[in-house]
Amino acid sequence: MRITGGHAARRILKVPKGLAVRPTPDLVKQAVFNSLGPRVVGARVLELFAGSGALSLDCLSRGASSALCIEKSHKHAAFIQQNAGSIPNASLQVRTQDVFTALSQLASNGEQFNLILADPPYGEKNVNRRSESFAQRLLDDPNLPKLLAPGGRFILGHTKRDTLDIVPPWCEVKQLKHGDSVMRFLELGG
Repeated sequence: MRITGGHAARRILKVPKGLAVRPTPDLVKQAVFNSLGPRVVGARVLELFAGSGALSLDCLSRGASSALCIEKSHKHAAFIQQNAGSIPNASLQVRTQDVFTALSQLASNGEQFNLILADPPYGEKNVNRRSESFAQRLLDDPNLPKLLAPGGRFILGHTKRDTLDIVPPWCEVKQLKHGDSVMRFLELGG
């Protein structure tokens, strides 16, 4: 797995062994960043379920001003810190805690981000029932919209077999599909 663009392009990132982390594939990352284009430059970035921190590190390599990674696992958070060394002078912060606890705390502090990225662990197939996945829980969380700065984007990854309900205030502006992965680009609706 590598950083796919920017001044640190092609630097290899370390990923924890085993099935506990499912990194966003490089081709999917490239498609996401091609779609975001100049929105990344100068952006404040929040990455949820950060795993290896690959999405945040790609943002920093492409000119984001700062990134905050939220990752529950201490082991995975250590990999993020180690990978941050791939980008000199990167303004990267890692919080080791539950994502939903962090969302509440960040909203209480009035924090806002231009880009919020999340490619959480995949949910089960949900035919004829509402999804209970982490992706759906993020869409349903009342604190997440408070964290998106005006004009910002929320990019949410999930599996094709996990049918999500896009609930207000979210409005989908784009969708990318690659293999089993779906990346949704969301904004706050009027």
